[in-house]
Amino acid sequence: MKPILWISLCAAPFMAIAQEEQQSDSLKTTILNEIIIKGYKLENPTFSKISNNYDEKIVQPKNVAGLFNDINGFSLVKRGAYAMDPSFRGAQYEQLNIQYDGSIKAMHACPNRMDPITSHIAPEDIEKIEIIKGPYSVRYGATFGGVINLVTRNPAQGPHGFHGSVASGYETNGSAYVGMAQLQYVNQKYDVSGNIGYRNYDNYKDGDGTEIPSAFKSTDYGIKVGYNLRKDHRIQAGWRQAFGRDMLHAGLPMDTDFDNSSIASLDYKWENIGQIIQQFQVKTYYSYVDHLMTNFDRPSAKMTESSSLVESHTAGIKAELEWKTSDQLRFYSGLDFLHIGRDGDRTSLIKMKDGKPLPTPVTKITSIWQDSYIDDWGLYTEGKWTFAPSYLLNIGLRYDQVISDIRKPEPDFAALYALDKRTEHLFSGTLSLKKAFSDRLFFEIAYGRGVRSANMIERFINKFNVGQDSYTYTGNPDLKAEINNQFEIGINGYEKLNGFINTIHFDASVYYADLDHYISAVLSPDNNSTNKVFTNIKNAYKTGAEVSAKFDFATYYFIKTDFSYVYARNKDLDESLPLIPPFSTRISAGFENSKFWGNIQYNIIAKQDEIAPSFGEVSTKGYQTMDLRLGYRPKENWSLGLSGLNIFDKTYHNHLNFAFRNQAGFASVPINEQGRNFTMFIQYKF
Repeated sequence: MKPILWISLCAAPFMAIAQEEQQSDSLKTTILNEIIIKGYKLENPTFSKISNNYDEKIVQPKNVAGLFNDINGFSLVKRGAYAMDPSFRGAQYEQLNIQYDGSIKAMHACPNRMDPITSHIAPEDIEKIEIIKGPYSVRYGATFGGVINLVTRNPAQGPHGFHGSVASGYETNGSAYVGMAQLQYVNQKYDVSGNIGYRNYDNYKDGDGTEIPSAFKSTDYGIKVGYNLRKDHRIQAGWRQAFGRDMLHAGLPMDTDFDNSSIASLDYKWENIGQIIQQFQVKTYYSYVDHLMTNFDRPSAKMTESSSLVESHTAGIKAELEWKTSDQLRFYSGLDFLHIGRDGDRTSLIKMKDGKPLPTPVTKITSIWQDSYIDDWGLYTEGKWTFAPSYLLNIGLRYDQVISDIRKPEPDFAALYALDKRTEHLFSGTLSLKKAFSDRLFFEIAYGRGVRSANMIERFINKFNVGQDSYTYTGNPDLKAEINNQFEIGINGYEKLNGFINTIHFDASVYYADLDHYISAVLSPDNNSTNKVFTNIKNAYKTGAEVSAKFDFATYYFIKTDFSYVYARNKDLDESLPLIPPFSTRISAGFENSKFWGNIQYNIIAKQDEIAPSFGEVSTKGYQTMDLRLGYRPKENWSLGLSGLNIFDKTYHNHLNFAFRNQAGFASVPINEQGRNFTMFIQYKF
C-alpha cells in the first residue's frame, strides 16, 4: 500500500472532526506517545516495567541499543560500535517486538543488520523505555519474546511557552564528540518540537591498548507537531531523518559507506467518547532506509571487490477501540497492518580465481533480497476484568494473516523451492492474573502463546554472510512460524520503613518457555558445503529468572543488586540455543540530593560454556568491571557529569559479541570491549 494512501486513510476522521461544531475554549491535551504502561500498577500489562534513567547514564550511548545496557535481563549483540541489537532473555532481532511510540517501526535494509531499528532515532529523544517481558499482550503486534516500546519525548506534557536544551559530551577512549539541541513551543491549541544531533566516534582501544575498528559519524534531526482539534481530539505528525557515514564494523565482512533513513508518522486520538465507547485511536507510519556497504578497505578486496546497495520500506497502521461493559470490564479491540519490503543488489568485481589473477576482472551482479515483501494483517481483542478490588484478569486473543512473496528470485534460489505467494494463518493469545495485596505489593502469574513468522533473512536471503561464522546462508520460504508457550510467575513491590533504611524495592520472577519450530540454520546436506540453510528445530526450551533489590537508606543513599540467568536447550541437536547470555550480576551503590548524585557499579559476568557449535559459537570467559559516575547540578537548569567506565582497564569481551571478520591484523576471535574510558557531559535547559 502506497504512503499517500496511508495519509488519506488517516486524514478522513480528522477532516470530519474539523468540520463539526465550534471548538471548545477549554482544550485538554490528549497524550499519543505513551500507550503501554499507565500510572496505576494494577492496570499495567503483566510483567511490565519502565526504564527511564537516561539522564543518569552520563555516557552518551552510541545508539538507542546502548540504553539497554544496564537494564536487568538485557544484553547487547555487538558487531561493532554502531551495529548493536538488544537481546532480552536470549531473544533478539525480530523475536523482540521493538517499536517507537506504540507502533512505529523502521526495519533494517542491510542483511547483516548494520542498521538495526535502534539506529534510526537519537537516544536523546527517548524519554523512557517500556517493556513487556513476554508474549503477555496482543495489542502491539505479533509478539514472540516480548514488547519494547521506545517512548519519545512529548512536548505537550511540558510547560507552555518556548523551551529547549543544548548539550555536549566527550569520551576519551575513541575521542568521541556528541552534540545535540532540542527546541519546543507549547500552547493550549498546538505544540511544535524539534531536535538535532551529531556524533563523531573514532576507533576505540581495548584494555590491552589494541585499536578496534569502530569509527562512525551520524547526524539526525526530528520534528513533531501536535494540534488539539477540539476537546479530547488530537492529531500529531512526526518526521525524522538520520544519516550515518563511514561506519566501520569489526565483526562484519563489509563496512557502511552511508545509511540514510526517513520516518514519517501521523496519529489521531479521540478520548471520552461515551459511556461504553471510551476512546478511538489511529496510528500510521512509513519509513525508508537506503544503505550502501562495501569491502573496498578490507583484505578480501584484493580478490573480489563488492558493493551492496540495498533499501527497505516499512509501512504500518493501527486502529484501536477501547470500550467497556462496566467499570470492572474493559476491552481493547483493534486492527493492525505491517508491510516490510526490501530490494537491492550486490555488485562483485572478481579479480582472482583459484588464487590466480584474472586477465580481465569479471563483474557479477546478484540480487540480495530478490525483491521480496512480507505483509502482516492482525486482528485482536484484549480484555481486562478487575474483580474484587485487588484482582485483575487479563485475556487476549490475536489472529495474524501473513502474506509473503519473492518477485525477483535468482535462478539458483528458484531451483531449490517451488516459489509462490504464501499465506499463513497464525493464532496467539495470553491469560494472566495479577493480585494487589496493597498499593505496594503485587503478585503476577501469566501464560502467553507468542507466534513469530520467519523474517525476510530466514525466508529469502541467498548465499550471504549473515551469521557469526564464515558460512554463507540461504533462506527457506517454507519455514513454519516459531511458537513460544511461555509461563511466568513473580512478585514485585516496595516497603516503606521508619528506621535507618527508608524503603526496600524488590522484583523477582521465574519463567519457562517451550519453543516449537524454533528457527535456526544448519549446514547444507552437501558434505563439502560452506553454506547453511535455515530450518525449523522441533524441540527446544528456555528457562530463567531475574531478581532485583534496592535499599534506600539515610535519606540520600542506596544499594542495589540485579541478577539474571537464562538456560536454553536445542533438544534436536543436543546443544544450547545460540546467543544465550551468561549469568550476570550488577551491584551498585550511590547517593543523590538536590545538587549532587553519584554511583559506583560492579559488574560480574560469568563464563558461558553452554554454546551452540552449529551456530559457530565458542565458549567465553567470565569477567568483572567497575564503573563510576558523578553528577552536579550547580543551578536549576544546568547539569554536569563525569564518569569512568571500566576503570581498571579490563580486557574482555561479551559472549554475544561477534568475532572479527575480514579484518587485517585480526584473527577470528570475539571483538573486545572498550578499555578505560572517561567521559564528560554538560547540559543546559531553558
